[in-house]
Amino acid sequence: MKKHLFNFLLFSFALFSSQQAPGQSDSASASNDSLNTAILQQYNQKLDSIETLRKSDSVKKAELQAEINSLKTTDNLKKEELQNQLQELNQAEANRIASKKAQIDSLRLTVKSYPVMGFFNDTLFSIYSKLGSFSAKDRAEAIRGRIKNIRSSIGFKPDSLLVIESESTVDIMLGESIIMSVSENDALWANSSKLEAATIYKGKIADAIMHYRSETSVKTLAKEIGLALLVLGIIVVLIIYTRKFFTWTALRIESQEDKAIKGIKIRNYTLFDAKREVNAILLVNKIIKWFIILTIVYIALPVLFGIFPWTKNFADTLFGYILNPVKKILLGFWNYLPNLITIIVVVFVFRYVLKGIHFLKMEIEKGNLSLPGFYPDWANPTYQIVRVLVFAFMVIVIFPYLPGSDSPVFQGVSVFLGFLFTFGSAGSLSNIVSGLVLTYMRLFKIGDRVKIGDVIGDVIEKSLLVTRIRTIKNEIISIPNSSVMNGHTINYSSDAPEKGLIIHTTVTIGYDVPWRDMHKALMDAADKTDLILKDPKPFVLQTSLDDFYVSYQINAYIRESNKQALIYSELHQNIQDTCNERGIEILSPHYRAARDGNMVTIPANYLSKDYKAPSFNVNISKDEKP
Repeated sequence: MKKHLFNFLLFSFALFSSQQAPGQSDSASASNDSLNTAILQQYNQKLDSIETLRKSDSVKKAELQAEINSLKTTDNLKKEELQNQLQELNQAEANRIASKKAQIDSLRLTVKSYPVMGFFNDTLFSIYSKLGSFSAKDRAEAIRGRIKNIRSSIGFKPDSLLVIESESTVDIMLGESIIMSVSENDALWANSSKLEAATIYKGKIADAIMHYRSETSVKTLAKEIGLALLVLGIIVVLIIYTRKFFTWTALRIESQEDKAIKGIKIRNYTLFDAKREVNAILLVNKIIKWFIILTIVYIALPVLFGIFPWTKNFADTLFGYILNPVKKILLGFWNYLPNLITIIVVVFVFRYVLKGIHFLKMEIEKGNLSLPGFYPDWANPTYQIVRVLVFAFMVIVIFPYLPGSDSPVFQGVSVFLGFLFTFGSAGSLSNIVSGLVLTYMRLFKIGDRVKIGDVIGDVIEKSLLVTRIRTIKNEIISIPNSSVMNGHTINYSSDAPEKGLIIHTTVTIGYDVPWRDMHKALMDAADKTDLILKDPKPFVLQTSLDDFYVSYQINAYIRESNKQALIYSELHQNIQDTCNERGIEILSPHYRAARDGNMVTIPANYLSKDYKAPSFNVNISKDEKP
């Protein structure tokens, strides 16, 4: 007997130890179904071994008890020895049950159970352990089938179910049929004794059958059908009157066109005229109508499903489609509220930081604040750069508080957008960088007369991407800043107000005109031109001595660089006048002058009144005879 007890305790200890190790090492993967199945199979195998040992001990206990009963009252020594052996077996039985209870408690959260379903898809109780050759799943399905067979039994009463104890189980019986057998393992899973567990299961089975009979009686079904028809009638009436109401509101809206509904204007801009506003309101009216109708139907369907016991679960499912998302949204918003408050505070702080920087920018632009080496026209572009940097820093601070910022999908989308922005805006970024460089190089400013490449005009706009120029013909030309940086730029206005801008034009005159007379004529023409400065004085340069003519270049100072076209035009007019007054002919380089019989090219009003064109000179010579 002691050997049996020692073997049982050793087996129980080994079983308990082997069961604890997987439970500890696999606590992080308790939801793995395949692992749970393996654990349950191992557990059931060991239970079979324990059950075999239990049966052996039960037989031994019965034999000891019979032997004790057969002893005479005078054989006390032998009787005491047998009672000690019986007590050891009872203690072993208690230890065995305690070991099984500990193992079941360790598996309670991980082992999958199989529910015994009622008549209306409700769970009566769950089966965890197998019995004989039946698995837990097979037992649950078999018990469910037997319960369904009882529902058609005539004259069934709760007292018809009996709880009868057998050798190793407690059976729930209806007449001669066993509905369910409750084993010791079932009782341990239910945290009770076999008799108590069987009594509880019997009550649940009886209540389910009586509830089914009550719900499926003719009287109850008639009431439920009548209630369903009433609900359907109410739904139809509500939908009909809802449609009538919104039809009436639509007619009222149409009747108010050009009366109460006159359109929407924002200052001088008409956002909606009366017709468009009526159409927009009618659309809103239609959307509200269908929303109310769908809401009525959606609320009515769960009510209809809830009337009949077979469809009550559908009602819970339909309500769950709305309530569960709303609940998740509200819980998500509540949990996100601290982060949202943090974001609001960060935005508030950065907003006032930008206001402070904007105030400094305005003061520098107005000249109220001067910084050594910092020009007022740098204030706005510098502010734009600083603002971008401040916004970027604010986004970096806020980013960890955004919902889903740690999600791989969110991060992947961010990287993808960054990739698109980088490669899709390479040209734009080049123009932006060039625009910043041009700003700080101070090549030109708004209003300057410049020449960029072959384009001459006044600068009317400088942006980060392009420079816009208005030509003297009022043509607006946009030049990318990268092109401005890659070419050469001439600024006519930068030094004109202080040092003056030299304009120049070249006149070619033949060698028959004394150069001093030509110098005097050009100087007089420059003096007669209004916007040419008297000081510094104009000057003449002889730039070349060509085969047929001399090139005379008149140079003069002006301050209004934006009026060069008008000044040049007036200067050219004055050059023609002064040359004509001095009797100087301005001939083309290939002009051939034949004076005999031809008038001069000077206009008639510059000639004397008695001027006559010379006659042709013809000389005839006779050959002399020897």
